Amino acid sequence: MAQHMNSSLPEKVPTHIAIIMDGNGRWAISRGLPRLAGHRAGTENLRRVIEACIEFKIQYLTLYAFSTENWGRPQEEVQGLLRILEDVIDRELQQLHDQGVQLRHIGRLDGLTPHLRNKVLQAVEFTRNNDRLVLNVAFNYGGRDEIVCAIKGLLQDSVKIDDINETLVSKYLYTAGVPDPDLIVRTSGELRGSNFLIWQGAYSEWYFTSTYWPDFDKEELRKAVIEFSRRERRYGGVMKNKEDSETNAG
Repeated sequence: MAQHMNSSLPEKVPTHIAIIMDGNGRWAISRGLPRLAGHRAGTENLRRVIEACIEFKIQYLTLYAFSTENWGRPQEEVQGLLRILEDVIDRELQQLHDQGVQLRHIGRLDGLTPHLRNKVLQAVEFTRNNDRLVLNVAFNYGGRDEIVCAIKGLLQDSVKIDDINETLVSKYLYTAGVPDPDLIVRTSGELRGSNFLIWQGAYSEWYFTSTYWPDFDKEELRKAVIEFSRRERRYGGVMKNKEDSETNAG
């Protein structure tokens, strides 16, 4: 089955895929389960998607796990999500390391207990030399907050106005050193960006699917990769087969 899956992949695959993992709560409600059951099912799905990315030779994967706005959810759900994060680290870290996955955290660590914050930092340090797949976990992350933090960093370093450019700003983002995502996937059928990778996703291709995150498996990821391969990325220019000089935006 794995050989068939690889042979059916296009030659052009994204270097970096970012995913807004949406629909856990609705997945659970549709089955008569509490929302936290959906979040747990969503974390169980992480293993399948990570393994698929390794198989498809994706080099970077960024997962939107918890936004800066998610603190506004009911406390029972927030605390449950924090417990799930800790459980995932305890249960999956060694296997991720054995698979050559390098874990990185993007976002803020404040808001986490000192115990959980240390676990996150230890997981990052434990896997820092792995290079088969870089896995960015966006936890307590917001795109606008990230840009604000970058501006503060520039000011704190007394960077001269004339020295500020896109390359320099990128170095002050949480994703410094990571290429911008080629493809951003959002599950569950919602059609919005939700404050995710605002700067980095300026020219990313988007793929929306009605599939809830717990059901987004290897086959669903393959569909997204195939769709990406059919796109022609223009970066504000014109399509290659256009002979006129009309400028296309996007």
